[in-house]
Amino acid sequence: MIGFLWSRLCGLDTPVRLRRVESTRRVLSLELNKDRDVERMHENGINSLDIDPVEGRYMLSGGADGIVVIYDLESSSQTPSYTCKALYKVGKGHPDVHKFSVETVQWYPHDTGLFTSSSFDKTLKVWDTNSLQLAEVFQFDGTVYSHHMSPVAVKHSLIAVGTKNPKVQLCDLKSGSSIHTLQGHRGEVLSVCWSPRYDYILATASADSRVKLWDVRKAAACLITLDQNNGEKSKSSNESANTAHNGRVNGLCFTNDGLHLLSVGTDDRMRLWNSATGENTLVNYGKVCNDSRKSVKFTVSRGCSPEFVFVPYDSTIGLYTIHSGEKISVLRGHYNDVNCCVFQPHFQELYSGSKDCNVLAWIPAVREPLPNEDGEKSRSQVHLHPAFQDAWSSSDEDS
Repeated sequence: MIGFLWSRLCGLDTPVRLRRVESTRRVLSLELNKDRDVERMHENGINSLDIDPVEGRYMLSGGADGIVVIYDLESSSQTPSYTCKALYKVGKGHPDVHKFSVETVQWYPHDTGLFTSSSFDKTLKVWDTNSLQLAEVFQFDGTVYSHHMSPVAVKHSLIAVGTKNPKVQLCDLKSGSSIHTLQGHRGEVLSVCWSPRYDYILATASADSRVKLWDVRKAAACLITLDQNNGEKSKSSNESANTAHNGRVNGLCFTNDGLHLLSVGTDDRMRLWNSATGENTLVNYGKVCNDSRKSVKFTVSRGCSPEFVFVPYDSTIGLYTIHSGEKISVLRGHYNDVNCCVFQPHFQELYSGSKDCNVLAWIPAVREPLPNEDGEKSRSQVHLHPAFQDAWSSSDEDS
């Protein structure tokens, strides 16, 4: 790190490179922090988390108990040890509380004045944050598994909704109505995700083993149905054409540049797709355990080199390098299945929600431990990521 600071001081390196190196170091050092706690508010498992993209300070949680909670992630005191307090709660005493499990929560992308929640009670609700009153309610015929608002859209305010119905619903916040449906799936739609690069590109995943990319501006909206075999005939009889996985596809996540799409399925596989061509990049992540019948909420890092993906499986969270497929580490701390995780890019923190009713905070270690002996030093450097190895020397010979 001293070497990078010296290069930056001399004008040899850009600030971006230094920031990426430090962000990468922080992600690789994530650990369950003893000084950071999140107030326990849910009586049942936590299904969804979302951190507001404007300040990166407020976090939403939605649980199987139908409750939605807003947390403040910053400390009111200046002490290093603190608990993230719950500011507001849409609980059992609220007249408009969800009747069944909340599956997805999301902040309005452009400010914290609105947030959304969807539930097994067949509703998508839009809330005024300040008053905790309903601004809008969308009713559906079937169970709602997932919804998503575009993080970059300024010309539309559409919410994509995946339900038990094979048709993808598009709801308009401005008009308060479900204005359009996207037809093509043959099973329930378990996950929906807008592109962070183009405000009109939408990805959807279904129990029919398929992932589709849509251009919502067009009448024939479906652009591509992703094929795990890249158009080649499968040698295995149990694989059908134009399927992304050999099982239910229940999780989607774009990379931050929008150039690639990650998908997870109940075939215990994660795949990386070129979002422009629909090509399976054939990156091998190994076995990624997934037997969930609902949507799996996983997330990616931001500002690192290389970039990473965090995937909940069983009671742990796997950390993988996106483009090489290397499994870097496993985060352990929950006592039951992890349902969701969300990345805080400002400080490279990770928050996870589980069936054990807890939200855990994974915080970067402050620094690498300093070895006392040469033997320990050599062993520690074996595990030191090359991105932040120190190549600078202060010896007289180099001066």
